[in-house]
Amino acid sequence: MKISEMLQGAARPYPSLEIVPPLKGVTKPQLLDSIRPFMEFNPPFVNVTTHRDEFAFTLQPDGSFRRTLVRKRVSETAVCAAIQNEFKIDVVPHIICGGASRDIIESQLHDFQFLGVENLLALRGDCITGEKRFVPDPDGYTYASQLVAAIKQFSKDKDYEFCTGVGAYPEKHFEAPNIETDIENLKKKVDAGADYIVTQMFFDNKVFYEFRDKCRAAGITVPIIPGLKPLSSARQLELLPEAFSIDIPLELTDQIKAHAGSKEACYRIGMEWCSAQCRDLLAHGCKTVHFYTMGKADNIVEILRDNF
Repeated sequence: MKISEMLQGAARPYPSLEIVPPLKGVTKPQLLDSIRPFMEFNPPFVNVTTHRDEFAFTLQPDGSFRRTLVRKRVSETAVCAAIQNEFKIDVVPHIICGGASRDIIESQLHDFQFLGVENLLALRGDCITGEKRFVPDPDGYTYASQLVAAIKQFSKDKDYEFCTGVGAYPEKHFEAPNIETDIENLKKKVDAGADYIVTQMFFDNKVFYEFRDKCRAAGITVPIIPGLKPLSSARQLELLPEAFSIDIPLELTDQIKAHAGSKEACYRIGMEWCSAQCRDLLAHGCKTVHFYTMGKADNIVEILRDNF
């Protein structure tokens, strides 16, 4: 079932979940067991991220370097197939511009069509290690809006319609000069055919509500799904802003710092803050809330028990 249809027909709010494909060596039963606790809440779909292939460079005896392809994780296609088969729910694989040619992306779309996947999340993707700016494949796509347009053209050509989501940044993408320009770029993705939007994590709901209002004022009418992640350690006060260019409210920062010596206390504070965010979002009419699980179930499960 298409996410756009789920959102339109939902009788009550529901959670959506995002998982990361496991590192190679993790077995299928181990992967499925890590997801199983979420099934108590009947999520209608699970997002599966994808990661760019990278390269390692090994110094050779003659002084040259040999480039070797490095694939650390199981492919999102294999993970999607395993989840579909075990839990009988929809999956939403991420498909990215980074590191992929147009032919590779079309091959991915054929694989997802073969699996009966109806929903995708189209993203530009991040830079790889060593890149200061995103560098597209020479025969690939530079912007997510181009990728969305290609998916829509594939749907038309193959008579198989994908429901396509895109990402958004309530606090703006770090490369954008201002939030207004970032929303203009988001509208390009919607105009190219995006059916819904999922936001990056945020820790202040006011930021999300202001962002949503600005999107509506800019003519973006598709559903906007808020994305949340609970803080789980004091170290994340540094890691998350650095990795995702997000702000963490002073109140939450002070609470975590005051208990920095207790991992358990920090974990509980982060979980309770996220649960309160979720509760407020649902009270403000959000039909679904998206959770970045990062492969961890315990704190997310408690949040879901509090809210769904």
